[in-house]
Amino acid sequence: MFERIIRVIKLDRSVYAEVETDPAATSQAAMVVAIVAVLSAISGGIATLIAGEGSSFIGAFLSALVSSFIGWLVWSAVTYFVGTSLFHGEATLNEMLRVIGFAQAPLVLNVLSFIPCLGSIISLVAWLLSLYTGFLAIKEGLDLDTGKTIATVAIGWVIAFIISLVVGMLFGVGMLGAGMLSGALGGK
Repeated sequence: MFERIIRVIKLDRSVYAEVETDPAATSQAAMVVAIVAVLSAISGGIATLIAGEGSSFIGAFLSALVSSFIGWLVWSAVTYFVGTSLFHGEATLNEMLRVIGFAQAPLVLNVLSFIPCLGSIISLVAWLLSLYTGFLAIKEGLDLDTGKTIATVAIGWVIAFIISLVVGMLFGVGMLGAGMLSGALGGK
């Protein structure tokens, strides 16, 4: 699993074909999401402590943890639906879960997002990298050409954004909506 994570971070495109066809990689993809979620949750908790909001550490931690998994599931389902329905991509939902789960690997950099000033830059770099790895994952996972992959990502992003807003409004959880959006933007 860690060798695959390194390959994702090195932008090795072949890892997605490997992960897509390996049913055992679904649990590995979930572990990648869990690692990213825990590191983001720790960073979010530290940020609340630095801001002097120590009592909300657990809330920030749990919100980041839950929203990472929800974001992964929503982004995988939305891209699967858009790619197969509109652009006749070929994949299963499990294949999309695997490739998109691994595509989140660059988001491990978010563990440093609590660092004043520098943390925002690190988060931006992590987001851009994960957007690109997400593009690679979706292209391979759905077997689409570049144009259809871009359209799938764009349409999927809009749908995931709307879903995150609705969930945020329904449950009154701003962080959940933001976390789902972050997950969706990151190539989940």
